[in-house]
Amino acid sequence: MRLLLNILWAILGGGIVICLEYLLGGLLLCLTVVGIPFGVQCFKLAGLALLPFGKEIVDAPGSNPIGCVLNVFWLVVAGVWIFLSHLALALPLAVSIIGIPFAIQHVKLAMMALTPFGKHARET
Repeated sequence: MRLLLNILWAILGGGIVICLEYLLGGLLLCLTVVGIPFGVQCFKLAGLALLPFGKEIVDAPGSNPIGCVLNVFWLVVAGVWIFLSHLALALPLAVSIIGIPFAIQHVKLAMMALTPFGKHARET
């Protein structure tokens, strides 16, 4: 069932487009030394955006103060906007019964995009 939902997500839910956007953002951020940690988070989000079904977001063990500072910087610069864009995509999908699973995945991505440092996706 996960495979079918991931295929439908990639085609109909916009998973490929979102993944490519995160990959492009990650590549651009990795062009600078300062942006490399943020680019790595974009790559992590790209993987989750491509195949979100069957994954859950968990806190990484041993979060450090540097990750907290990076989360604050990410939140101010990009996190809020990415969060709002995922919610804007989730709301119209939640209207129909067929779109509810896709809306849930957008909310999952929104929560990960809000503060990605110290979190990772794992198989359920």
